[in-house]
Formats: sequence, C-alpha cells, structure tokens
Amino acid sequence: MNTDIENMFKDKVMGHPAGLFVLFFTEMWERFSYYGMRALLVMFFTASLMDGGWGWPKEHAYAIFGTYTSLVYLSTLLGGYFADKIIGYRYAVLVGALLMTLGHASMAVETPFFIYSGLTLLVFGSGFFKPNMTSIISEMYKGKEEKKDGAYTIFYMGVNAGAFLGILLCGYIGESPDWGWSYGFGLAGIFMLFGLLQFWKAQDIFGKIGLKPAKPDNGEEFVLAEGEPKLNPFTGLELGLIAVAAILGLAWILNDPVAKISEGAYNLFDFELFGYSGSNCIIIFALIIFIVLLLIRIPKYDKVTRDRMLAVTFFAFITIFFWAIFEQAPSSLTIFARDYTQRILEGNSAMIFKVVNSLMTIIPLGIITWVLISLFKKTFKNYAVSNLVLAASFVIIWAIAIGMLVTQFGKDVTEVPASWFGVLNSLFIIAMAPLFSKWWESKYNPNANMKYAIGMGLLGLGMACVAIGASDIPVGAKTASVSMIWLILVYFFHTMGELCISPVALSYVSKLVPGRMIAMMFGVWYLAVAIGMKLAGVFGESSEAIAKTEGLSYFFWLLTAVAVGLGVLSAALYPLIKKLMHGVR
Repeated sequence: MNTDIENMFKDKVMGHPAGLFVLFFTEMWERFSYYGMRALLVMFFTASLMDGGWGWPKEHAYAIFGTYTSLVYLSTLLGGYFADKIIGYRYAVLVGALLMTLGHASMAVETPFFIYSGLTLLVFGSGFFKPNMTSIISEMYKGKEEKKDGAYTIFYMGVNAGAFLGILLCGYIGESPDWGWSYGFGLAGIFMLFGLLQFWKAQDIFGKIGLKPAKPDNGEEFVLAEGEPKLNPFTGLELGLIAVAAILGLAWILNDPVAKISEGAYNLFDFELFGYSGSNCIIIFALIIFIVLLLIRIPKYDKVTRDRMLAVTFFAFITIFFWAIFEQAPSSLTIFARDYTQRILEGNSAMIFKVVNSLMTIIPLGIITWVLISLFKKTFKNYAVSNLVLAASFVIIWAIAIGMLVTQFGKDVTEVPASWFGVLNSLFIIAMAPLFSKWWESKYNPNANMKYAIGMGLLGLGMACVAIGASDIPVGAKTASVSMIWLILVYFFHTMGELCISPVALSYVSKLVPGRMIAMMFGVWYLAVAIGMKLAGVFGESSEAIAKTEGLSYFFWLLTAVAVGLGVLSAALYPLIKKLMHGVR
C-alpha cells in the first residue's frame, strides 16, 4: 500500500485529494499564461507600428506561429524524458514553470532579442511542464482507478478555465489602447509566476510522489507483461533513419520562419532541385525517410500488434489535419475577426454583449473562487504561503475583470476585442463536455472511426460557416464587416469536433499498443500533433495568397473540403480499421 496516496485521500475537496486542486490551480495559471500570450502573438506581429506592433506581413506571423506551436509539442518528448529518467515529474514542473515565467517576462520587453528569447524559453518550459502534470495525477490515483476519470474531468476544467480567463483578460489588456501588447504579455507572466510559487510552496502535499526516479539495480531484467509480444529492439539502421528524419524535420521547422522573415538572407536550404525549392525538397525527403522507416519497422511485429499500429497510424494521419484546421483559431480566424468582422456594437446589440460578457466572466470566476475557498479550508493550516499566493492572484484577477466590465458599461459604443472569440472554445467545452461524456457512456457510443468522422465533419461545418460569411468579401479586400454570428458558429461546431477527437485520441493509443510501447507511441502521437501545428501555420500563410487571387471565402471552402473529405474517408474505412483493431473498441 502506498502511504503517500492513502494520506492524500484523508483531506478531500469535492471528494478528491486536496493535492489534485493544487495541480488544478497550477495548471490553470499555466494555461492562463499560454493561451493569453497565444491570443496576442499573431496580432502583435501584424499590428502596424502606429498600433505598437511590428507591422509584419501576415505570412511571416503565421510562419513563426506555426513553428512555435509545433516546437511546444515536440519539446514534450524532451521534457518527458528528463522527468522519467533524471529529475522526476515534480521538479520538471518547477523547471517548466520557471522557464515559462522568464519567457513571458522577456516578451513584455517587446524587442526582437527578448521576443525571440521569450518564445524559446516558452517552448522548453512547456516541454517540461505539459506532460508531467498529468503524470503526477496518474501517480496520485494508483490503486484508485475508479476515481481517476473524475480527477481528470476536474483537472480538464482547470485547463479550460485558465484558457478562458487568459484569452479574455490578456486579450482585453493587450488590445486595449490604454494598456498595450507589453502589458498583455506581462500579465501572462505574472500569473505563470503565481502558478510556480503556489506549486512550489505546496509540493510537500504530494509526499514522495513525483520525486526523482529511483535508479534500477544493475542486474535488473526487463520482464514482459503477460500476453505482450516479444521485445523488438530498434536496429542501428532504424535508429539512423530516425535521427536523419528528426534532424531534417527540425531544421525545416526552424528554418521556415527564419528564411521568410529575413527574406532569404538566412536560409539553410537556399538551393533548387528539379525546379523545387530546397526547403520543399528537404521536408519531402524527411517524410520519405519516415515512411521508409514505417515500412521497415511495422512488419517486424506480430500480426495483432502490427495491425493495431497501422490503426494508430491512420488515426494519427487524420489527427494531423484536424489540428492543422482547428488551429486556424489563433491565427487566420483571429485575423479574420480583427480585419473582416463587424465588432463595433451600439444600442441594444452593445447592451446584450455587455450583459452576456459579464455573465461569462463573473459566473466562472465565482465558481472557481468557491473551489479556492474549499481548498483553503483543508490546506491553509499547513500550506499558508501557497494559499496566500493563490488569494493574491485571485484578488488581481477579480480587479482586472471588474475593471474591464465597468469600462465596457461606461461606453455607449462597444468594440469587441478580436481575441474575445477565442474564449468561446473554452466556454463551449465547459458547457458541452458533460453531454459528450454521457454520450460516450451510453449505448449509442460510436466507434473510433465514427468519432473521427463526426469530429472532422463538424470541423468542416464550422469552416463552411465562415466561408459563407466571407462569400461577399471582394477578392483582395483588406477589410470587411462580416456579422459576428459566423465566427460564433465556427467555434461552436469546432468545439464539438474537438470533443469528438481530442479527449479520446490518446485513450485509443493506450488501448491499441502493448504497455511497454505506450511511451514510444505517445511520442509518435505528439509528433503528429506537432506536424499538424506547423501545417496550421502553412495553411494560414496560403490564406493570404489565395485571398489575393480567389478570395478569402475560397480558402475556407478548401479547408471545409479537406475536413469533410477526411471525415468521409474515416467512415468509409470503418470495416478495415475495425479488423485492424482486433476487438478494441
């Protein structure tokens, strides 16, 4: 019996250990800082010099944004390795939180050196932080499997609460002419610091959970779990192919924005081959190497494992395009909100927005504050400093939120911040996640292929909405006044699509591969997500060229076609994928 786990379950908040809520608030402030900064990044780069931005072409902003978000997911492989092998989950979280605090502080300076340094620190910080919070929860609930689903549900609410508040408040501060970008980036850093201090001063609540991993005895042998296939180690050739593909892919991801922003002055791949640019040749070559590796590697497994890995590969392929389209939200869709959406409200429309925005702000904050007070009752005696840090953070949050609402009500004309639409995703997730959870538990629970088909269909439906809304925008237009309703519908349908795919994806990976291969396949999965994030930037870049020749609506229709087409493909291949899954549902 693990006494640390038993001791933690003695002091409960809402039926769960108080330690879960330490993680809840730490993750909430990390998501606050990440999504708050992310909501401002592309707008800051593309805002005119008069508006305090850098005046970049949108293509350059999309390129660096795609590279940044892609590297965030790739860095989780590094952070996970260090946590598993060297420093433990808990110190990995502390290192990640510290790096991200420094990253946000750097970005508040707004000079090129500090912006690029800040993004680099945020990439590595996310890598150490992101994968290890959930690992601590997994350790906390060993032997308490019946409580784990509820724990992750609570934790997921913290994730979305942080994203919601970060986009809402950092977006408001950053876009406000009374404040500015620097204050928006700085606010993200302040709350990352609060998350760091709160976790650091309360970490003893976890006992020995998440500390440095114990080194195995030199003579210890790896024992296969019952029913697992025999070991199948990578050969020297396979490891070499992995290294070459990884180096080329990483070099392409880093070189892409550098070459574009410097207008070719700094380009690692400044050559042409068969009429194709060196950059395109390199990434195609890396992709070919990866496919060759799969063709060499997968046939070496026993039939069941091989078939299930093929099923995982199919879902990973669909996942790439899901995120490539979904992640238009903080890039091309945010620019669409800023430049092409009617955001100036007057009269009844302005009043309706003020009331709705007030309820959206105060109700979630009130609920989270109630959770905070419940945590205080259980932990204040032993962790007073941690609780006081949390209390201070909420005093600031309430002050900013009330100040925002008072300012909005004091004006007859309301301008909705372009970043505001991003909060709808978190709001819709909080509202609809329980409904989807009930659906998955009912007899009408669809199979994996149909979940992907439904998710991609909803993703396409969302893009169709904005395509219809943009249909009257002239080719090459720089501004327009499209109704806000189209963007609201986009986030509504995209959130439902996300609930069909994102929460269940890793569950299928864990079910389809042997236990000893889960870490490797999670790595492959995060690689697929990283590719999707970079592809989102590539899609965003293409939106500018397409808008100049075919119109912005045409770009969104193309994304609609890709999403719906992959949804149809997923549904059509159900019999084959079902056979490959060998009974896993």
